[in-house]
Amino acid sequence: MTDNNSQSASVGSHHEDDERLRTDGGASDVQREQEMDYLEVEINLLNPATPFMKDHLRVIWIGFAVWVVTTFGPITATRIAPDLMTTAMPVIGFPFHYFSIAIGGPTAALLLSVWYAKKRDAIDEKYGIEQVDNEARAAGGDTDAAAAADGGVEE
Repeated sequence: MTDNNSQSASVGSHHEDDERLRTDGGASDVQREQEMDYLEVEINLLNPATPFMKDHLRVIWIGFAVWVVTTFGPITATRIAPDLMTTAMPVIGFPFHYFSIAIGGPTAALLLSVWYAKKRDAIDEKYGIEQVDNEARAAGGDTDAAAAADGGVEE
């Protein structure tokens, strides 16, 4: 009976560890990312070493795929189906492929930029990465810590 009491007492004392550890007994992705020494990690774009790199690479590949489709899709469609893509638009009278390339491409690039920024902010928040605002830090009087644009320290 004494063993059961000591066992339940030890389980209660490790409650903080249980919150920090996942149910499979390993450290969470955030913990592994914080403990990672990036100088010792081999960088491989096909097999990322850390959870942060995996999440970030997934966002990059999705964005790249969308960019390829929005950039080369209208050009390829014009080559495959020229009759469909070169028909005049009913309102303005210009060919459809003109608008899909001239307006669709830049619009898609702008939307991809916004999408990437939001996804990257979400990943940074997930892994506890904070962006440093050098201007705010410099305004607070800590000018030695603010990096200049050339990589030096502002004086």
